[in-house]
Amino acid sequence: MAQATLTVWKFDTPGGAEEAARTLAQLAKENVITVLDAATVSWEEGKKKPKTHQGVSTTGAGALGGAFWGMLFGLIFFVPLLGAAVGAATGALTGSLTDVGIDDEFINRVRDQVTPGTSALFLMSSDAVVDKVKDAFAGHEPSDLLFTNLSSEQEAAMRTVFAQD
Repeated sequence: MAQATLTVWKFDTPGGAEEAARTLAQLAKENVITVLDAATVSWEEGKKKPKTHQGVSTTGAGALGGAFWGMLFGLIFFVPLLGAAVGAATGALTGSLTDVGIDDEFINRVRDQVTPGTSALFLMSSDAVVDKVKDAFAGHEPSDLLFTNLSSEQEAAMRTVFAQD
C-alpha cells in the first residue's frame, strides 16, 4: 500500500476548507488523489470554538472515523468534537498519536494557525501528487500547507489505535 499522508490545508476564510473539499472530491474522481479520510474545521470570527465536519472516504475501507478526528481536534482546539470522549484516555491516546507521527510540534503549529476567521481541510490520503493538489487549490488561496508523512507502520498503528467497533 502507498504511504499515507496527513495533510492540513489552512485557508484565510471560514468557508475556504469546504470549497477545497469539493475540489478534493473532483480530484479523487479524476484519480489524482486517493482520499482515505477527511474532515474540515471552520472557525467563524467571534466564535469560541470551530465547527467540524467529517468528510466521506472515497475508499470506504480507509476511513479512520470520528474517534481519530475527535481526538485530534480535541488536542488541537481543547474541545472534544465529533463524538470522541476526551478524559482519562487522553494521555494514552496522545502517546499513540505521537507514535503515528502526530507530535506536539504538529499540534501546536496547527493550533497557532487555525484561528477565528480561518478554516482548514484535514486530509488522510495516499497516491497524492501534491503539486497537482496544490495547483487545484490555487483558486482557493490556501495560506499555509502543513503535512506529516506517515510510514506504513505508523498508518497501521493509527488504524489499530482508532479502529471503529
